[in-house]
Amino acid sequence: MMVTRSAQFLLIGLFLFQTFSNGQSAIQKVVNHKYNLIAHRGGVVEGNIPENSFEALKEAVNRGYWMIEVDMRLTKDNFFITQHDNTFKRYFGVDRRVTDMTWDEIRKLSTQSGNKVQKLDDVLKFCAKNNINVMIDNKVRGNDTILFTKVVKMLDKHHLRKNALMIGTDESTEFFTGKIKLSCTIGQLKNNIRRQDYKPSNYYLFAYPAKEDVDWANNNNILTVGVINAWPVPEEQLMEEARKKAEYLKSIGIKHFQIDSKFDIFFR
Repeated sequence: MMVTRSAQFLLIGLFLFQTFSNGQSAIQKVVNHKYNLIAHRGGVVEGNIPENSFEALKEAVNRGYWMIEVDMRLTKDNFFITQHDNTFKRYFGVDRRVTDMTWDEIRKLSTQSGNKVQKLDDVLKFCAKNNINVMIDNKVRGNDTILFTKVVKMLDKHHLRKNALMIGTDESTEFFTGKIKLSCTIGQLKNNIRRQDYKPSNYYLFAYPAKEDVDWANNNNILTVGVINAWPVPEEQLMEEARKKAEYLKSIGIKHFQIDSKFDIFFR
């Protein structure tokens, strides 16, 4: 049967309507098709979407990110939350340290747009429900193994530990080694490879590396995660320098990237 030109236009219109409905553009659907992107600062942070918010998490899922990086802190009464700064001044206008406030006090905080501080367990539940992996930036001081065991159990509860990544602390490295894949510099990896309990699955190279470092990691079956995070320069200069960084990292064979969301245009 012959399709008329008007029918063809109608079919194209229906396709475009479906593609752009529900706030998801064609660009959003192809992000992360070739590369595994990790959303720095707790999701897609832009405009009125604050870091480590559920809105940022949802947008990372909409755009097809492979993983979300969240900042882990501990309240005065030992609740794990997702919060980058050590105080709540920047987003919530409260100049008090996280460790000096209870969860009951923190849960009442709100930004002008109504965003709340999230418990880590709720964020992990969201990730599991939406089939997105998690990178934890551990900002908890000390090495309380009882408390850190709870983090491991939370990851297990939501079936996220197998693919989880952690940016660790020197204090907690020994506890988390072998439990969660830990970030390392190339120097740390070359030291760790001499450990009796060494396994390549225990670590990943996390850096803006040289090609020889990536080759070394690949030869030793170690994951490499390239990093492109924003830094304080004029916007036009920032985007051009970030573009060059992205092209270089892709050219040396890196497939996993932790990025600020404004840079995902270089991975579409």
